[in-house]
Amino acid sequence: MLFDNTRRTTDEWETVIGAEVRAGRIAADLDQAALAKRADVSLGAVRNLEAGSGSTLKTVVRVVRALGRVEWLESLAPPITISPLDMLSSRRPATRPRQRVSRRRAAPIPET
Repeated sequence: MLFDNTRRTTDEWETVIGAEVRAGRIAADLDQAALAKRADVSLGAVRNLEAGSGSTLKTVVRVVRALGRVEWLESLAPPITISPLDMLSSRRPATRPRQRVSRRRAAPIPET
């Protein structure tokens, strides 16, 4: 781990993501040019991404997909399986017992 996970700056995140991409590329036994070709991005885009010197989201997505690491992308926005409203409604009974008795209101007195 390069930095504290809780308070990384944008620059630190770029460095961490670049290091992860580089490690994935090396594990896949690809050089930067081969990865760039497979991802359909320029060699400079791969170099910038790995160096943590700025990259577009499109480049990140293409490179991650080319490395076969789609789970990285899916972990950014996991599918919602439980509705927060369903969780709240499951905590209380479907029919709540009445807490009060309502009083009949007196009929309004007509003005004369």
